Order: sequence, then C-alpha cells, then structure tokens
Amino acid sequence: MELELPEFNHCPACGAPVRVMHREGRRRPVCTLCGRIVYVNPYPAACLVVFHGGGVLLVRRSIEPHFGEWCLPGGFIEWGESPDDAARRELLEETGVRAGAISLIGAYNSITGRHRHVLLLAYRVRDWEGEPTAGDDASEVEWFGLDSVPPLAFRVHERVIADVMTGERLDADSCS
Repeated sequence: MELELPEFNHCPACGAPVRVMHREGRRRPVCTLCGRIVYVNPYPAACLVVFHGGGVLLVRRSIEPHFGEWCLPGGFIEWGESPDDAARRELLEETGVRAGAISLIGAYNSITGRHRHVLLLAYRVRDWEGEPTAGDDASEVEWFGLDSVPPLAFRVHERVIADVMTGERLDADSCS
C-alpha cells in the first residue's frame, strides 16, 4: 500500500483552492492563489514499555482504529507538550500508572493505511507507581509474559518491544 497525501481543499493562509504540484523536489499541496506550500507532516506520538515481573503492560483499545486489540500504552503528543510529558500523560490516562524515570528507546516511522503517517517516540519506564487500571481509550490493562504477548494493534509496537528485548535501539538495558 502506497502512502497518499491527505486531501486539502483550501489554503490555511488565504482560503483559496489548493492543488498538488511538484515543489521543492516532491509533490506537495500548493495554494493556487498565494503559492503557499501546505507541508504535510507525520503525526507525533509516544508509547511506553513498562516491565514488571517478567511481563509487559498492554492496554486493550476502546476506540478506533483497532478497537478491542492490544497495544502499548500511548497516544498523540498535544500542541505545546514535550514528548516526555505526553508519554507520562498517556500512561497515566490509559493505565492509572504514574511514570517516574523514563528513557528513550528510539524513534519509529509508522505508516498505517493510505493516509496515516506517525512518528512514534518509544520510551522505557524505569520506575513507576500505582495499580494499573483501565482508563481513557482503554477497556482493559493486563500484564503479558514476554513469551505470550498477543498480536498487537500496531506492528510498530511489536518492533518497539523486540528492540528493547534485543537492545537494538538507544535503551540496551535488560528487561527485568
């Protein structure tokens, strides 16, 4: 499946019609009146890997896309929010767990569908407090043994866990 540009009808600066043209070495939406290029960027998101007793914490999604499937806790970074703060907020909202120290595992490019491009920052939670309970966007939370992780809603989450396990990214510490 090839990634396609999202549709833009009007220029965000002047409201005139937009048309896809070749500019700056690639196809981009360009205003037909003022010439402004509408830059299309990936959606920034964060996810977290929390280990405990040989297991990893997963959430069952209560929203689309992938309603009812398991994934790492996480979500989109909001305007004016740092990636670290977004990661901590999402963990608390979805699981009731408050993250202490976190460390960056790595940055991942995730393309799902024809119009969804996400830049995912993955974090390992070094220490945390609280009892995991399902919250915002999650219908369940559960610890899964590393040998019994179900198929995840997002393949990029499977890569994140695999990278932590093999030490392939920035965080090469053990998973104990």
